[in-house]
Amino acid sequence: MIDFQQLLDLFLYDESQPMLFHHGIFLFLFANFLILYGLLNAKSHVQKLLLIVFSFYFYYKSSGNYLILLLLTIGSDYLFSYWISKIKSVRWSWWLTAVGIVFSLSFLLYFKYFEFVIRAIGLQESYQSDSSIFLPIGISFYTFQSISYLVDMHRRKVKLPTFVDYLLYMSFFPHLVAGPIVRAKDFLPQLRKKIQVSKQHFNEGLFLITKGFIKKALIADLVAQYVDIIYASPKGVDGTEALFAVLAYALQIFCDFSGYTDMAIGIALLMGYRLCLNFDSPYKALSITEFWRRWHISLSSWLRDFIYIPLGGNQKGFALQLLFLMLTMAIGGLWHGADWKFIWWGVGHGFLLVLHKLILKVFVNPIPKYLKVMSWLLTFSFVVLLWIPFRANNLNDVAYILEGLFKGVDLNSLLIFIGQNTLFVVVLILGFTLTLLPHNIKTAYYDYYRKESYLVKFGFFALLIQLMYEFQSAEIQPFIYFQF
Repeated sequence: MIDFQQLLDLFLYDESQPMLFHHGIFLFLFANFLILYGLLNAKSHVQKLLLIVFSFYFYYKSSGNYLILLLLTIGSDYLFSYWISKIKSVRWSWWLTAVGIVFSLSFLLYFKYFEFVIRAIGLQESYQSDSSIFLPIGISFYTFQSISYLVDMHRRKVKLPTFVDYLLYMSFFPHLVAGPIVRAKDFLPQLRKKIQVSKQHFNEGLFLITKGFIKKALIADLVAQYVDIIYASPKGVDGTEALFAVLAYALQIFCDFSGYTDMAIGIALLMGYRLCLNFDSPYKALSITEFWRRWHISLSSWLRDFIYIPLGGNQKGFALQLLFLMLTMAIGGLWHGADWKFIWWGVGHGFLLVLHKLILKVFVNPIPKYLKVMSWLLTFSFVVLLWIPFRANNLNDVAYILEGLFKGVDLNSLLIFIGQNTLFVVVLILGFTLTLLPHNIKTAYYDYYRKESYLVKFGFFALLIQLMYEFQSAEIQPFIYFQF
C-alpha cells in the first residue's frame, strides 16, 4: 500500500537532506521537468515561467522558508533598478544604488557575519542565543549577483529587463546555490532570444553533467572520507598521513566545486542557456596570479571589478596597488566564511600575489622553459599548503598538520599506508591525473563522447549513478561551497 504521507514528504523541504544535483529526487524531478520544458519549446514565455517555478521550488527544497529572503532580495533589487533606470541624475542614481546594495547586503551581513562580529568584539557573553544563526544556502552567491546587477544598472551597462526576465536571471536554479556568479550583461541578452536547444548544446551539457558526477561522487566524496578522519583529530599525525590529507583535500575541494560547476553549466545547456566558465585547470598554473585567473573565475573577476578596481586598482601607484590587492584578497577570504581562518587564507593568497608582483618588477621577462616545472611546483605547493587553514577546524589543528608535514615521509611508512589505503591512493592518483591532463586530450575525450549514440551516453550515466551509490559513504556529501 502506498504511504501518501511518505510520498508527500519526498517533495517537501528536509533540513537534514537539502536537495542536491546528484540526489535521486532531483534527477527524477529534473527529467520530468525537462520533458515538459521541451514540449513548450514554441512558447518561450511559458517556458520561462515554468523554469522560474521550478527554480524557486529547487531553492525551497534546498533552503526551506529562506526562500522568502531570496524573494525579498529579488523584489527590492528590481524596484531599485527600476528607479535607477528612470533617474537621469548621476548623483541620485549613485545614492539609490548604494541604498539598494546596503539592503541586499544586510541579509548577508546578519545571517553570515553577525555572530562573528559579536565574538570578535568580545560581546559573546552579553549576547545570548539558544541556537546559532542558520546560513541560507547560496546567500553569498545571489547577494554578490544582485550587487553586480545594481552597479551595472547604475553604470548603464545593462538595460532594465522585464520583471519575468529578472526573476529568471536571479532564480535560475543551476547557479543559484553555489554559483558561478552570473553577470546580468552576460545572461540577460540570452533571455531576449528564442531559446533553442541544439544537438551541440545537448551533447556538451550531458558530457559536463557526466564529468561533474565523476568529479563529485567518484573522486571528491571518496577522498573526503579520509580527509574528514585526519582533520577531525590531526594531533599526532605522522608525515605520510599529513601529506596525503593535504593533497587529498586539495583534490577534494577542486573536484567538489568544479564538479558542481560542470553540472550547473551542463544542466543550463540542456535548457538552452550558457553559464560562464568558472574553472580552467587551476592546478596547472605557473604562478599564483595565474591560479586566480583559473580558480573560481566568476568570484575572482567579481572581486577585481567591484572591489579592487573601485579601490584604485593599479591607478594609484605601485605601493597602494599592493595594499588594494591585500585588502581584496582578505575580503575574498571573508566571503568564504565568518571565521579568522578564512581571512588568514585570503591574506596568505594576497601576500603571495604581492610577492609575485614584486618579482615581476625585477624579472620582467617570461618564465624560461627550464624553470616552468619549478614554477608550477612552487605554485602548486603554496596553494595546497594554504588549503590547510581553509579546511582545518581551528588554528591549533593547522599547527598539528604542519607539524606532521615537517616530520617528513619515510619509505616504510609510505608503503604501509598505500597497502592499508589502496583504493584511496588509486583514486587520489587518478584524480590528479585527470586534473592535470593536457587540454588537447580533454578535447579528444569530448570528441569521442559526442560521436557515441545516446543509448551509450545514458547507459554510461546510469552506470555512474550505480557506482556512486556503491562507493558513497553513509550519506551523500553536500557540496562544500553550499556552506559559503
